[in-house]
Amino acid sequence: MSSGDSLDRRSFLTAAGSAAAAATLAGCSGDGGDGGGTEGEDGGDGTGSDGGDGGDGGSDQTLVYARGDHPENYDPQQSTSGEVAKVTNQVFDTLIQFAPGSGGQLEDALATDYTLEGSTATLTLRQGVTFHNGEEFTASDFKATWQRFTQSDYEYYLGDDTRSGYGPFTLGDWIESVDASQDYELTIELTQQYAPFLRNLAMFASAVLSKAQIEAMGDNQADLGNEPAGTGAFQFDTLDNPNERIRLTANNDYWGDGPNVGTVIFKTITENSTRVQDVINGASHITDNLDSSGFQRAEESETATLLRKDGINHGYMAMNMARFEPFRDQQVRQAIAHAVNTEAIVNQIYQGFATQASQPLPPDVLGHNDDLDPYPTDKEQAQSMLEEAGYGDGFEFELATFSNPRGYNPSPVNTANQVKSDLEEIGLTVNINQFSNFGPYLDYTSAGKHDACFLGWYTDNADPDNFLYVLLDPQVEMDAVPDGQDWVSFDADGYNTLNVSGWANTDYMELVREAQKTYAEGDRKTMYEEASQIAYDESPWVFLDYAETLRAVNEAVAEDTYTISSVGGPYLNTVELQ
Repeated sequence: MSSGDSLDRRSFLTAAGSAAAAATLAGCSGDGGDGGGTEGEDGGDGTGSDGGDGGDGGSDQTLVYARGDHPENYDPQQSTSGEVAKVTNQVFDTLIQFAPGSGGQLEDALATDYTLEGSTATLTLRQGVTFHNGEEFTASDFKATWQRFTQSDYEYYLGDDTRSGYGPFTLGDWIESVDASQDYELTIELTQQYAPFLRNLAMFASAVLSKAQIEAMGDNQADLGNEPAGTGAFQFDTLDNPNERIRLTANNDYWGDGPNVGTVIFKTITENSTRVQDVINGASHITDNLDSSGFQRAEESETATLLRKDGINHGYMAMNMARFEPFRDQQVRQAIAHAVNTEAIVNQIYQGFATQASQPLPPDVLGHNDDLDPYPTDKEQAQSMLEEAGYGDGFEFELATFSNPRGYNPSPVNTANQVKSDLEEIGLTVNINQFSNFGPYLDYTSAGKHDACFLGWYTDNADPDNFLYVLLDPQVEMDAVPDGQDWVSFDADGYNTLNVSGWANTDYMELVREAQKTYAEGDRKTMYEEASQIAYDESPWVFLDYAETLRAVNEAVAEDTYTISSVGGPYLNTVELQ
């Protein structure tokens, strides 16, 4: 890697500033790859193929992706951030991947055949794949990846304080052992039947690392994110933290489709209007996390296109029962749900690019309960419920929020002001605590320091477990929840810090955990519908919205070469510039 190479850095920054000119002068890109793995069915048995033969790297063309934040560590095992995944998904591959634009259909990646029977997963691996460091990919790389992420007795274990929360729920809680005795065969024994397992292998946190790099990092595992080396379509070249930019270069030995450009640059523009204008002007080619004015400007532009797709996401306001005592009362939580005008939020603030949410699972995800409607806004009923709960005189609490738009909450500050205004009408005082950067915000909420907070979730794998278990099950032992109590402390042993409400309903937990072990789709559907009903009734969140996935794309991107996806991606390997 060349993070200290000043010549490369100058070239990199020059290229970022003149992407549109470069695209124009370079003309059409190369022919790109023509292959790709054959599709496996969900949870099924991909039949395997040889994959693509790689693109030509698109000569000297540069694709610029503008975004609103710049994390400084690109280790897929150290982050839960989607901003990190945007980059690591270009650098690393997973064993199985999501077909672009499919909404979660699985297809071959580093594995060309895969089955899950009982508690045993078997995978046949793709041959002839090399890491960017020149090492050949074999089964031992996945085993080392799993050990580094989850096994505390492994010499190169990342560490409890360093690894992300994905470690346990993605791989650690489910894998009993990994047999990598053959170079191109993997046998994975699970701790129990676990329906989402193949989907978990497609998640960004399951990206396959190089065993050679892991061992070379020695005691400095936390530094791997400064020089990640995967098998993906693009190689990590320059991490320019002062200027908040990243430069990737084409991997011309890539096994799959593309890449069709020689360089990808991620540049950070925190101001939303400036970022969209950058795409309209052609200085950037693609951007995301548009706010309400941004997607209108992109839609009305003659030089950019607004791409839209139904999302698999949920924006919500979590009420932290572990920290703030009034939220432990179900009537109080329901009163707040009745008071917040979610219809005004989606129609007036989000300009109709989202719909009101009624439950944790978005539509089109298995187990979404069609019998549940969004809480109707009724402030008189809300006031009455507060009085019955003994809070007729109101109370005061903090509402933490991020600042930059996220797909599930394109206008967080305006949304916070709407909530504040709505709740003032029923006698509650809301103190908005606004964070400028998303990383520190996630640290704050994961530590349970908030009274209430805005968060949201883009699905990792399109499975209901990825919402209901990951976000609302505390993942503690059942007997850790005291009788008559439906919350636990963030300090409880094994607590899942993604559950930022502290909610711990044992009826819900039993249903969700049983559904994990069930492979019959009809039975799973019924259990998740029942769990959704419990979450609706208990209201640990105010269910705000399900948002469309939106991207602004400059006209320099060849039509149909960029596929917008609601899970996985962005798929930049197929992008061509004209």
